[in-house]
Formats: sequence, C-alpha cells, structure tokens
Amino acid sequence: QVQLVESGGGLVQAGGSLRLSCLASGMLFRLNPMGWYRQAPGKQREFVARISSGGSTIYVDSVKGRFTISRDNAKNTVYLQMNSLQSEDTAIYYCNRHPPAEDYWGKGTLVTVSS
Repeated sequence: QVQLVESGGGLVQAGGSLRLSCLASGMLFRLNPMGWYRQAPGKQREFVARISSGGSTIYVDSVKGRFTISRDNAKNTVYLQMNSLQSEDTAIYYCNRHPPAEDYWGKGTLVTVSS
C-alpha cells in the first residue's frame, strides 16, 4: 500500500521561503518520477514540478526560478524548496508520482503566503 506523507507547510510572508518534504512508502521510490502538485482555494489541483528517476526536472512557468524540486532516494523523500513566495502560491501542496496515480494522493500540506 503506497503512502505519501507531505510536511513542511506553514504561514510565511510574501518573499519568504519554505521547504516541503514528502516521504514515500510502499513503492519502489527510486524508479518513479515524482511530482509536486497544488490546489489553491476554489481552483482545481495543478501540476507544479516533476523530477525524473534520473534527476531531470520540469516546472510550471509560474514557479520557474523560484522553486526547486529534488529527491533523496536513500530516504524515499522528495523535496520542494520554495523561495520568493507570493500570495498566489497559497495552496495545499501534494506529492505524487508523475503522472499522478489517483490512489496515491495524501493529505497534503498547507502553504499560506501573507502579503
């Protein structure tokens, strides 16, 4: 049974930084491309960033240059370093494989950016 547990969210002022973590279990983590996704209030969940099993990355245009996705296969963990946060980044952040598996969604971690 796959379990993904996100952590690291919180309240931060605009311009600040946060680092999100996602611990995976029940899957061959090192073989899976992993992604971060977010759902803002009143909006659909959207893709944010992906890291392949080999470490290559892609980002949605709105976070390029501000967010960095990384992974530690020894710890079964994927990270999202978020810098220069803006109010538009306020959302619940989720990790999942990429493309996402519907059965893998966790509870997410809430990021609130105050302006």
